[in-house]
Amino acid sequence: MAIQPIRIFGDPVLRTVARPVTTFDKELRGLVSDLTDTMLDAPGAGLAAPQLGVSLRVFAYNVDGVVGHLINPDLALTDEEQDGPEGCLSLPGLRFDTKRAYGVVAKGFNMYGDPVTVEGTQLLARCIQHETDHLDGIIFIDRLDREQRKAALKAIREADWGDGPAPTVKISPHSTFGSAR
Repeated sequence: MAIQPIRIFGDPVLRTVARPVTTFDKELRGLVSDLTDTMLDAPGAGLAAPQLGVSLRVFAYNVDGVVGHLINPDLALTDEEQDGPEGCLSLPGLRFDTKRAYGVVAKGFNMYGDPVTVEGTQLLARCIQHETDHLDGIIFIDRLDREQRKAALKAIREADWGDGPAPTVKISPHSTFGSAR
């Protein structure tokens, strides 16, 4: 369809819990196409609908050459953890080590309303968790420990795109593996 502008940190839609998709129609397929095209152009490993200003529970992903999407995801996470660099297209240029579950089983739907399951570890698991967080109004810096979060907020204030209003930090309702304070 079309490459769309990506919403930058500070846009209220990024802090809003997205609504579940209830209608699987041509408009939804257009949204999935826009998400995919925009993500591939950026380039990024994933892109959630709120990042395009659409408050629906949809995201696209591109990990290890596999491009896909998931609608209304429900995640089951492994107890095993991973810690590694993470960035976000809504926070250009920022990367911080972030704890995530090592593996994930994500159940949801494709753009036609068919049930799908996506299983993955490492980068795919990180991507699915990151994008699902976007659907819950959570940004990856919310998962950082106090010192890292402070450094991230400083980097945002100093970024050429970060001259908007003071950022709001939302404490994640999901497990932070004991790293958030």
